[in-house]
Amino acid sequence: MRIGLLGTGLIGTSIGLGMRAAGSDVVAWDPNSSHLDEASARGAVTPVDGMAELLSAAHDVVVLASPPHAVIDLVGRLATDSLVMDVAGVKRPILEASRVRRFVGTHPMAGREFAGPAAASASLFRGAAWVVVTDDAQPEDLETVERLVGALGARPVRMTATHHDTAVAAISHLPQLLASALMNEAADRTDALDLVAGSFRDLTRVAASEPALWVELFTANRGPLLDVLDDFLRRLHHVADRLGVGDAAAVEEVLERAHQERRNLGPRTVGVGVALADEPGELARVGRAFERSGVDIRDLQLRHAPYGGGGVLTVSVRAADRDAMRSALTAEGLLLAE
Repeated sequence: MRIGLLGTGLIGTSIGLGMRAAGSDVVAWDPNSSHLDEASARGAVTPVDGMAELLSAAHDVVVLASPPHAVIDLVGRLATDSLVMDVAGVKRPILEASRVRRFVGTHPMAGREFAGPAAASASLFRGAAWVVVTDDAQPEDLETVERLVGALGARPVRMTATHHDTAVAAISHLPQLLASALMNEAADRTDALDLVAGSFRDLTRVAASEPALWVELFTANRGPLLDVLDDFLRRLHHVADRLGVGDAAAVEEVLERAHQERRNLGPRTVGVGVALADEPGELARVGRAFERSGVDIRDLQLRHAPYGGGGVLTVSVRAADRDAMRSALTAEGLLLAE
């Protein structure tokens, strides 16, 4: 495919890397010249001198990989016969602003807590859902966008803009708010952060994200986000009320439902812990164990010892693969931490 890319941050550069790996031609422009230079140096894109030069060429798809406010401005004034798609995290305001003749709104449900082209990866979208908005889109344009999404290893999911904005308010925007609130709560309690472990780090990972982009997303999607936030606060108040009267059964019911819903998200996994010494070659031995086992690794978490001296690596695998992983690690002379 011939791709024109406007924006070379984390998402744009990752698209460039992925599409070039799939054999596509990717040209790009970014008003941030340092981002464009870095994306070019990484081999993700061929830079052009300006937006007018990019739009004057024929492309199968022009990708707007810019913040929501920039996309809203662009779709109101872009003049091109090429198919245009965006990747912003809110959809209804963009669809309402669009005057582009051929436009498909999309949103990859993948990212990192770090921004910029240095954090980009060709594999960023592999296995992720990628929303493709059906509002006002032509069938052939939806199919073209889905070919691009598939080439990046993602799974296209069709839905309306309203459905998308309501869903991401619950599964993306609300978690960002909660992670930030939890981080601030713990930071205000003396010495609490000295005691944090894996669960706290997991819950607050996205609090390390760039604040300005999230403020923009919250503002653009404030209606659905406020609705979800109101519902969530009612749930918290319900638990607080039940705790206040000592109703343990009601609290357990809340936890049990969440327990079952979380287990239903994907295949059940178990953790295999391995103690790592503070010496060269430890991670290489872990890598050899992974290769030896042939097991599908679902997740990794490294907990450093607080004052040096190595740490504990927890490898999440399917329950049926636990013994194979344990055997491979011990065969490399590694010490299990279970």
